[in-house]
Amino acid sequence: MTFSMTADRPARHRRAIAFCADANYLPYALFAAAQIAALSPGRDFDICLCSDAELSLPPALAPLGLRAVTIDTGGAFDGLRLDRRRTASAYLRLALPQALRADYDRILYLDGDIFVQGGDFGALLGLDIGPHAVAAVRDNQQWRTPRRLPEQFRRMGWKTAPYFNSGVMLIDTARWLEADLGTRAVAFGRQHKDRLIGHDQTLLNCLLRGDWAEISPVWNWQYTQRTRLFEAMRMPHVVHFIGATKPWKDPQGALSPRFAAAMAAFFSGAMPDQPRPAVGTGPLLDRGRLGKMCLRHAMAVPATARYLSQFPTDLTVLRRAEPGPAAGADLSLPA
Repeated sequence: MTFSMTADRPARHRRAIAFCADANYLPYALFAAAQIAALSPGRDFDICLCSDAELSLPPALAPLGLRAVTIDTGGAFDGLRLDRRRTASAYLRLALPQALRADYDRILYLDGDIFVQGGDFGALLGLDIGPHAVAAVRDNQQWRTPRRLPEQFRRMGWKTAPYFNSGVMLIDTARWLEADLGTRAVAFGRQHKDRLIGHDQTLLNCLLRGDWAEISPVWNWQYTQRTRLFEAMRMPHVVHFIGATKPWKDPQGALSPRFAAAMAAFFSGAMPDQPRPAVGTGPLLDRGRLGKMCLRHAMAVPATARYLSQFPTDLTVLRRAEPGPAAGADLSLPA
């Protein structure tokens, strides 16, 4: 696959943080980008907002030096699996290494539904990830049960392997291109469309099957009923709102009100025309919900502690001793 790109300014550095956002997700990606910029005033990396349509960034954010990038996909993702909540732009992260290859050696891709509260992103971008093209955080389904067989692997007739969440993904551009991961992911997605249950995350995990470097969950703390209280004690760098509930879409008041409050304050100053999320009371006043949540956490303590103990620092990297099938192994299904 070949992609062309245009940008509103030249690249300043050889490393970048990149968000992929359509018009609907752009406000939330800008909020996260502004949080990172505030944490990194003397940063040695660019912060890019990428889309397959031209983006207009708010003038109030001009001092942050964000880079707006438009990527022409040429219909490369047509025919891939979608659902009622997603368009083909959901696969845009697969185009980043090829589209930005002339500008960046390292790309940290981030989903827009995150809340950033700390971390040295420059150090993360410089991690030694060995021979791997990708470093990421294990998907929450395997935090407490690392040998759990992902449903997609079961459907493929494969054995279990470490499975990552693609919402935070450190990419070594040269290694990605050498393995031709983007082209192969799209081909796999079209070939097995009827058997897939996910999108870009599923495709990459099917190709890599363990051939990726594992980083600390503080960079992608997936916010669930079994992790949110631990989040308050661990204070991860990046909170990721997986699932349908987001700070701007929380009708049940399931999230801590601090997330919506911070986002509302940002919109008020930088994007006054953007609807501000309602700030609820959180689950504290719902005794039944809070009781169930506490019970789930209590049951998860031993397994969660074992998982977290593998990462003594926020920059610990777990690398596989043997590369997986990323470089071109046979991915055909069993008969």
